[in-house]
Amino acid sequence: MTDKPRVAYQGIPGAYSHIAAYELFSDDAEMVSCKSFKEIFEKLEQNEVDFSLLPLANNMAGSVSGAYELLMDHNARIHKEIILRIRHALLAAPGTDFADVKFARSHPQALLQCDNYLEKHGIAAVSWYDTAAAAKDLAAKPETGVAVIASEQAACEYGLQVLATRIEDYKHNYTRFLLLGHGDPKRDEDEASKTSIVFTTMHKPAALHACLGIFATLRINITNIESRPWRSNPRVPLFYLDFEGHREDENCRELLLQLLNEASYIKVLGSYPRSPVDSAGL
Repeated sequence: MTDKPRVAYQGIPGAYSHIAAYELFSDDAEMVSCKSFKEIFEKLEQNEVDFSLLPLANNMAGSVSGAYELLMDHNARIHKEIILRIRHALLAAPGTDFADVKFARSHPQALLQCDNYLEKHGIAAVSWYDTAAAAKDLAAKPETGVAVIASEQAACEYGLQVLATRIEDYKHNYTRFLLLGHGDPKRDEDEASKTSIVFTTMHKPAALHACLGIFATLRINITNIESRPWRSNPRVPLFYLDFEGHREDENCRELLLQLLNEASYIKVLGSYPRSPVDSAGL
């Protein structure tokens, strides 16, 4: 029996979600591997874990497919964010010569983040369902001319050879992860806060302008805004928005009250400590 919190993440050891979870908890948590993002939400809702870690967006490759929709569909609350520097490596079976590599397997987002590198070296991209899984699968069944793009930790986990490191096209390559939990986290007065919401506008001209104008009037800084169609009604756009401040701050309380008058729907996803790496544009 352990008192350590259980943390669900998508992937297997060596995956970037696993690395992000370790950055947050070190050895003070029990890591629970999941096959899908949907599963990390289900385990949280069924109280099988205390927290779940969700990758939301990469500043080079964009939003992670399905992540925003899952935040809308479930009642998990954001407790923390971590913006992780992503460093990709080219891995292969022991004894592989770099010159022999013709194909590189990885998750589509990782392949996109290394697109220039692969083109420069004449390596064809092969889509795989997960970065660390690509490493594990190649280790279990080595193939001539095949490498994978994953973390250096994945090489250690599965006994692969590191052919090249930091092969991502841009050094400022970050992925934003959200730590999800039950209820609202206790506020830390010593840390700057960020709040995330999702809302829809009235069906009328300048409706979004009216909503965003409230932020300007109250001098509240928006750090990110994304638009997605509402799956139950594709004609209605959902706006996912992050802003500086905590929902308990006086100006943020006023913001949410005024937004209720302009928006047709609003959901607060959480107020939580802001990651210090805001320069990543996430």
